[in-house]
Amino acid sequence: MTTPLPLTGIRVFDLTRILAGPTCTQLLGDLGADIIKIERPSVGDDTRSWGPPYVKDADGNDTTESAYYLSANRNKRSITIDLRRAEGIALAKQLIAKCDVLIENFKVGSLAKLGLGYDELKGEFSNLVYCSVTGFGQTGPYADRAGYDFLAQGLGGIMSITGDPDGPPMKVGVGIADVMTGMYASTAILAALRHRDATGQGQHIDTCLLDTQVSWLINEGTNYLVSGKIPVKLGNEHPNIVPYKVFGTADGYVILAVGNDRQFQDWCRYAGAEDLGADPRFATNPLRIGNREALYEAMPAYMERKTTQQWLDGLASAKVPCSPVNNIKQVFENEQVQARGMRIEMDHPKAGSGKVPLIGNPLKMSATPPQYRQAPPILGEHTDEVLAEVLGLDEAEILALKQAGTV
Repeated sequence: MTTPLPLTGIRVFDLTRILAGPTCTQLLGDLGADIIKIERPSVGDDTRSWGPPYVKDADGNDTTESAYYLSANRNKRSITIDLRRAEGIALAKQLIAKCDVLIENFKVGSLAKLGLGYDELKGEFSNLVYCSVTGFGQTGPYADRAGYDFLAQGLGGIMSITGDPDGPPMKVGVGIADVMTGMYASTAILAALRHRDATGQGQHIDTCLLDTQVSWLINEGTNYLVSGKIPVKLGNEHPNIVPYKVFGTADGYVILAVGNDRQFQDWCRYAGAEDLGADPRFATNPLRIGNREALYEAMPAYMERKTTQQWLDGLASAKVPCSPVNNIKQVFENEQVQARGMRIEMDHPKAGSGKVPLIGNPLKMSATPPQYRQAPPILGEHTDEVLAEVLGLDEAEILALKQAGTV
């Protein structure tokens, strides 16, 4: 028997596409929520076409299911509704009446014009949790601008502290503003559901990429607020910890992340660098920060004496944090990653092998762990099922909606 999940019984009307919103709803779906993904007929989520790579069929040909789309859309049911038609709006409202949460990432004001904005729905659906995901939020001078992860990374400051000190501004290698906005949105939705259960009242959640990116500045943002000094790019170095960077070895690279003075002394002993351990300039972390250039000039001679594997094994025994610099292939081959179940497979009707590989959910819960119930759906795969199950429509009624172009 399948273990009940913590969000079993919560139904979400999902009007999102691309990455931020789908990241949020995939997480809610993994925890048991019924995610009804609303897509435009014949078009669907923009990311369905964001390839290659695409899933291969039995003949080795590309299907219409891109890897990008697969990354954030499992545990959802896809139905198509044409929201440009009055009949589509009416159908959407019938479904919203059966849902606990509505999440959308339309441009500010777009859904209001269709009668599906929060202010237009809150009177009829007072207990609805309504979450908006935008580039710049519902208020402020940038509210009506289109927002993308890259813009948020630039405007939100992360690119000014990422990359080589002598190189150009550099974004993070994945859409981190999108992903983190989805994470914050999921937390806000759960909090709003708790409030609704206690009071019977829904509310509007306003999340955006820029706010999230600013919050994600974390220690560097607070370093500036406290000191007034603008942080700069440090490459792989850390503003508050030394030594903390990538070092060349006899045959490759390792990351050394010394978090305290004991670890520094243990590194010195294993490295045969007793002179550095005894040097008063490096006795404490604040001193090492003040003398980082001198320390980093001296350390490579020691780091290059041992192979990467020698450093990994020796520093693991010494309990000094050290890591290889893996490529993504090596990530999924790593024994710890495999032991933690971070690569999964799910049945998929279009895949030639019958399955698609996906990245697992990082949450580990002793009583209600995430479950992988539904592979990322084909466009409109569940239209008939959802309309029959949720609204009680019969075959003739569903056929009439299809013939009218509503779904």
